[in-house]
Amino acid sequence: MNTPSTPRLTLEAARALQGMLQTEIGPGLTEQELDAVEARFGFTFSADHRVFLAAGLPRGSSSWPDWRDGDPENLAGRLAWPVDGVLFDVERNGFWHPAWPSRPAEKSEALRVARTELESVPQLVPVYGHRYLPGTAGEYGHPVLSVYQTDIILYGNDLTDYIHHEFAGRSSGLLAHATVDFWSYFVEGGPGIDVTAPTPFTPYAVTAQEAVDCIRMLAMERLIGRRHHPEQLIEAGLTALVLDVETESLSLLAGLSRSEHEQAEALFDQVLSGLGLLQELPADTTGLPWEAARWELLRWWLRLIVNGSLAPGAGGDLITYEGWGTLARPQQLKPLVEKTDAYNDWAAIRQGDREHLAEQIVEEAGRLLDGPWPPLN
Repeated sequence: MNTPSTPRLTLEAARALQGMLQTEIGPGLTEQELDAVEARFGFTFSADHRVFLAAGLPRGSSSWPDWRDGDPENLAGRLAWPVDGVLFDVERNGFWHPAWPSRPAEKSEALRVARTELESVPQLVPVYGHRYLPGTAGEYGHPVLSVYQTDIILYGNDLTDYIHHEFAGRSSGLLAHATVDFWSYFVEGGPGIDVTAPTPFTPYAVTAQEAVDCIRMLAMERLIGRRHHPEQLIEAGLTALVLDVETESLSLLAGLSRSEHEQAEALFDQVLSGLGLLQELPADTTGLPWEAARWELLRWWLRLIVNGSLAPGAGGDLITYEGWGTLARPQQLKPLVEKTDAYNDWAAIRQGDREHLAEQIVEEAGRLLDGPWPPLN
């Protein structure tokens, strides 16, 4: 992970990051204290995590692990959370990692095998709440992961990018990739939602206007740095064509074969030009990155949640990442963000309350859509 493109975190840079946290910062952990924590709990901090804690110990909220005076049982529980969450899904939800041996028929034996396999899994170390960094000694630059059982998503390209995003409403916009075996499966190939990946909505347009609106929203997503699968652009073109939207390039986009997918972006641009949508896209004119575009997208994502085209949990994660964080935490979005956090909470999942919480996200999305837009703080 120690690549030239990943700058090492310095004490000065770490202190600057902590200045964004708006929480109490205690004295940093000494080398001896850091070594003692690692020895006591049997893990290692990554190099940038170690520097961050040496610069100062955030302690103004229970979401920050208190590695100096915190309850040992609480700290042990935080460290166990990622593995315990996987085991919970093995037992209750049928999860089985494809790299493991064949799943035994008996649940108790399946759990035994899973525990054995998980003993060799790289440790995840809590940074804040359910945000984790891989604990790999001497390495820096790992992305920060948000962990709720096997619903694991990327939440920052590295520790610096995560702090900028979570606490200052800005991130680099670069595409992060999971860097640690086993955990990368959930981000890149498993059931977890990667908030930097293409928006996982299903086609919904039944009128020409809805088809054009969908194309415009995809253009807006690209404007703020989100990416798309070629299939999404082709599907949008095909839907518009079927609904009698007229522009020459639509038939070319809609007719692309799998071997021609690399042409999708260029043809999508032609579609935007042909429909007169390019000049309608909002400009980036305020201190918040693409503020006007993000507000339009938030409204679209809320509509997708309400009409069933975007799963409530996925939509809530997306709005939290692209809206709540980047738009400086508008208070009107806070109830939806809190409901999304509750939906992702392991305790709620264990109690079988997730369906009810999904309904609450949908209800909150509807409430926001019924009010003024953008919502007033």
